[in-house]
Amino acid sequence: MSTTPPTPSDGSRRRLLLAGSGVLVLAIAAVGTTVAIVSSGHKPPPTTTTTSAPPSTTTTTSTTTTAAAACPLTGQAPAGGSVPQRPAIAVKVDNYPTARPQAGLDHTDIVFEEPVEGGITRLVAVFQCQSASRIEPVRSSRLIDPFILDQLSHPIFGYAGGINPSLAAIAAANVFNADFSMYPSAYQRNPARSAPHNLYTSTSALYGLDPSDTTPPAPIFSYSASPPASSAPTATTVHIPFSNYSDVYWTYSASTHSYLRSYSGGPTALTSAGRPISASNVVVIKAIETITPYVEDATGSHEVMLTLIGSGTAYVFRNGKAIPATWTRPSKNVPATLQAAGHTVALAPGRTWVELVPSTIPVTYGP
Repeated sequence: MSTTPPTPSDGSRRRLLLAGSGVLVLAIAAVGTTVAIVSSGHKPPPTTTTTSAPPSTTTTTSTTTTAAAACPLTGQAPAGGSVPQRPAIAVKVDNYPTARPQAGLDHTDIVFEEPVEGGITRLVAVFQCQSASRIEPVRSSRLIDPFILDQLSHPIFGYAGGINPSLAAIAAANVFNADFSMYPSAYQRNPARSAPHNLYTSTSALYGLDPSDTTPPAPIFSYSASPPASSAPTATTVHIPFSNYSDVYWTYSASTHSYLRSYSGGPTALTSAGRPISASNVVVIKAIETITPYVEDATGSHEVMLTLIGSGTAYVFRNGKAIPATWTRPSKNVPATLQAAGHTVALAPGRTWVELVPSTIPVTYGP
């Protein structure tokens, strides 16, 4: 297969079948505290929203809501001194080679990377404590998206259409449905890019669609600044070969305590603002992949799904170390847990990158 892929649209993409099962890659933290991927789809009362940040960082904001000590989706102290009283925003971002560099990924709290048809991937970029003046390029939904969205406590979901089964799944999810076709004024076209890679939005535009929602999301993970044990295997490089189109590397930077993203061993991937794409945590979770009966485009490509209910092997990467783990999720409405050596695993405070990767693809790491 050529490493220069054809330019697809949402109605025409080349299919690269990835046989077998699937892998979910996340970016996470050290052993010692609970990690929960919440999928309940409803917002708990704000007063129950807590993280593992120390009490000395606790702040109080409105008369109706006590802000968490740290940003709920990163475990870090908020830059403005208090957690913004607003929901999470999740935006479907293109990751086709011609869609790079993207805008806004350097302002995310969490990024989920999911496999789609043709061996390419797409991103669900999540914002809450940070804002982004441009999030680009915005693309269409997939069937797997509700498994990501339902853990974000009724987020605003920005995307651009999809096939009918995907649209039905989003309509049934616990989200504010901010489809481009429903709210075109929240989106714009970039004349410097070619369609379909030129649609963009911003956090301010999407928050403007639902200003009455002032409840932050519940945390998905717990956090700990304590690094993994020194005996943990070294993982300064992580390789996730989705395909020729998305041959992903993460390289640990000791100076920034973060993993820097690149493709095919090339230079560090940058956003359109020229800043590195980075994550404090990277975690790999293996899950079964299936090919659905739903045709995604005119070439006959079918949507893929990962079985995110059950259990399997996981790997947690943080601070240049690897923590082999096991993930368990009994149902969609129950959080997944990550455990290693009988203990739950905590994330390093900061951005988490969650990658969904077919299990037939080997994920390797080392010095």
